[in-house]
Amino acid sequence: MEQQTIIYFYPVSEKNGLPGNLNAVKGFWSRSVSLDVRTLGDVGDEFSVAGCAVPPYYRRNRPWKPQTLSETMEKAVRCADGLADVIVHPQVVSMLAAAYSERWQPRSSTVQLLLKQLMEQYASDAVIDCGEAVVMLGEPADVQRQMDMTRELLQPYLTRINKLIIFYEDIAQIDIWAALEDYLNDYYYGYGLVPQLEAYADTENGKRCRKHRCRGAIIDYCAQYRYPKIMPDDRAVYVDAVSAGDKARLLGRKTPNIPYVSPLKYLDTMVKNSYDRLVN
Repeated sequence: MEQQTIIYFYPVSEKNGLPGNLNAVKGFWSRSVSLDVRTLGDVGDEFSVAGCAVPPYYRRNRPWKPQTLSETMEKAVRCADGLADVIVHPQVVSMLAAAYSERWQPRSSTVQLLLKQLMEQYASDAVIDCGEAVVMLGEPADVQRQMDMTRELLQPYLTRINKLIIFYEDIAQIDIWAALEDYLNDYYYGYGLVPQLEAYADTENGKRCRKHRCRGAIIDYCAQYRYPKIMPDDRAVYVDAVSAGDKARLLGRKTPNIPYVSPLKYLDTMVKNSYDRLVN
C-alpha cells in the first residue's frame, strides 16, 4: 500500500520559529508565488507528515485574496509525494472565503489516521490499565461517522475494555437505541461488552456530561467542552477528535495532570520539533 502524505498548512508566527518575512512574494518586482512544503517526518508505515507555512500576507503586506491562496495551496499539494491529503490550521481557514474553505476539509480517513496514532502513542496504556473508555458524541447528524471511527479506534483494545460509556445529544425525533443498534450489537456479540448510553444534561450553560466518572481514553467529538467528570488522580487521556478551541484550558483548570491530545496539537508539535532541530 502506498504511504499517505498529510500536508499541514499552518500560519507563520514567531511562536513556530519561522523567519520574519511575512510575505509570500519575496521580491519587489516578482509575481511568482509559492509555498514551501517540508517533510516533518514519517509516522509508522501508514503516513508521513509534511509542513507548509502560510504567511499572513501575499505581497507588500497586502492580505491574501482567498482565490489566490487556495490556488497556491493547490500547487503545494500537487508537489507532494504519495497520496496526499491536508489538515489546515483554523487561522489559515479564516483566510479563505467560504467558497474555498470547503475544499480544504480533510477526509475522514485522514483524521482517523491521526487519531489512531494518538491512541497508540498516548492513550493505549490508560485504556489497558483501567479497562475503560468514554465516547462523547457530537453533532447528531454525524453520529454514524463518529461511531464508525470510534469502532476503528477502540478495536485494538476491545478485549481489554470492560466499561464503555457513550454520551449523546438527546433529540426528540431520534431513537438513539435504534440509531446505534448495529454498533451496540457488534460490541455485545463480538466482545461481550454492553455500552452505557447517557444523554447530555441540559443546563443553563449548555449541554454537559452527567456525573459518571470518566477514565481511560476519553474520545470527544463535540464542538464545545462538555465537562466530563474526571478526578485529578484518574488514569485518563483526553483525545479531542475535532481539535476544538478552548478545551485544553478548560480541562486543565481542574485536572491539570490529565493529558490533552488532538490532531492539531500533534501536528503543531511536529512543526515546533522540526524547527528546534534546525536551530540545534
